[in-house]
Amino acid sequence: MADDAETEKATVAAEDVGKPPELSKSARKKLQKQERQAERKAARKAAEKERRRADVERRRREWEDALAAAPSDEARAEMVAARRETRRERVGRRAEERGARADRLRRAAEGAGQKVVLDLEFADLMRPNEIHSLTQQIMYCYAVNGRSANPAHLWLTGCSGEMATHLQRIPGYDKWIIEKAARPYIEAFEDRKENLVYLTADAETVLDDLDMSKIYIIGGLVDRNRWKGITLKKSAEHGIQSAKLPIGNYLKMSSSQVLTVNQVFEIMLKFVETRDWKTAFFHVIPQRKRGEAETGDDGDNGSLDDNDGAPEGAADGDLSEEDLNKGFDEEVDDDGDEELEEEETDVSNKRQCVRCENREAGDHSSGAVAEATSDGDATLQAEQAKKSNNVGGD
Repeated sequence: MADDAETEKATVAAEDVGKPPELSKSARKKLQKQERQAERKAARKAAEKERRRADVERRRREWEDALAAAPSDEARAEMVAARRETRRERVGRRAEERGARADRLRRAAEGAGQKVVLDLEFADLMRPNEIHSLTQQIMYCYAVNGRSANPAHLWLTGCSGEMATHLQRIPGYDKWIIEKAARPYIEAFEDRKENLVYLTADAETVLDDLDMSKIYIIGGLVDRNRWKGITLKKSAEHGIQSAKLPIGNYLKMSSSQVLTVNQVFEIMLKFVETRDWKTAFFHVIPQRKRGEAETGDDGDNGSLDDNDGAPEGAADGDLSEEDLNKGFDEEVDDDGDEELEEEETDVSNKRQCVRCENREAGDHSSGAVAEATSDGDATLQAEQAKKSNNVGGD
C-alpha cells in the first residue's frame, strides 16, 4: 500500500512537471485586461480598415456615375483629362512639399535647429510590443519635425540590435534626414559632454527655457512604469546635467501623468515656435490628461515621465493610424507618383471604351484598385513598418 501511494505521488509529480505555474489573482486580472485591450485594438483596426474600404468604394461609384451621366464621349474625355490634370497638380504639390521639408530639415542639421537626442539604449529592458510602440513614437517624432516651421536637429543614438532592426523595417527610413548613430550618446557627444541635458521627470532642476547651445536627451523607453528613476540614474552616472519640463507650473495632470517620447518632443518644438510653455503644453497634452490650469505655483511640479507609457488614445501603447497619418509622408520618388497617375489614366480610358461598346457591362474592379492606390500614397504606410515606429517624442 505504501509503495502504491509513493508511486501515485511520483506519477502526479511527473505530470505536474512542465505545467505552467498557476497565476495569482492579480496576474490573472492583468492578463484578462491585456486580452481585452488586444481585442479592442483588433476591433479598432478592423473598423478603420472597413471605413477606408467603404470610402474608396463610395468615391469609385461617384466617379463611375459621373462618367455614365456624361452627355457624350467628348464630355467623358474632358472629365478624364480634368481628373488627370488634377492628379498632376497634386503630384506637383507633393513634390514641392517634400522639397521644402527637406530644405528645412537640412538647415536644422546645419545649425539652425534645436539639438534633440532620442536615447535608444533601453531596448534590452523592453518587451517586443514596447519596442514596437517606441518605433511608432519615433516615426511620429520625425513626422512632426518635418511639418514644423522650425524643426529640431534630431539624433537617434544607440541604434543597434533589435531597436535598429525595428527601425530598418520602416519604409523610407534610410532616406530620413536625421542623424543616426549606433554608439551611445555619451560617446557620440564626447567632445560636448558639458552641453548635454537629460530630460527626466525625476530631476530636481526645472527647465525654464531651451538653450540652443544645449543638447537635450529624451529617454527612448516604453516600460509601463517598471524602471522608475532609470534615466536620472543614467545621467548621474555619466556626469551630465538633468532637468524636467515645467509642467507643474501651468497645469495639473488629471489622471495618467505619463507623456510619451513624441509628446515631449512635440512640446519642445512648440516651445521653440512660441516661447511659451503653457501654449506648448496645452497644444500637445491631450485634454483627458489635463486638469485645471494652475493659478499660481503651489510647489506641485507634477510628474512628467518622458520615458514610458502609452500614447494618447491607445491603451496598449500603439499610436492610432489616424495619428500617424496626420503628418508622416514617406520619402518616395516623384516617378512613383507619375506611374500611379498614368496607371489610373490608362484604366479610366479603357473603362471609357468598354462603356462605349456596352453601357450595361464592364468590370469596375480595376477602378477601385486605382482609387485605393491613389489614396494610399497620401497616408503613412505604417503597418509598413510593422513603420514600427518610428517620435516626438506621440
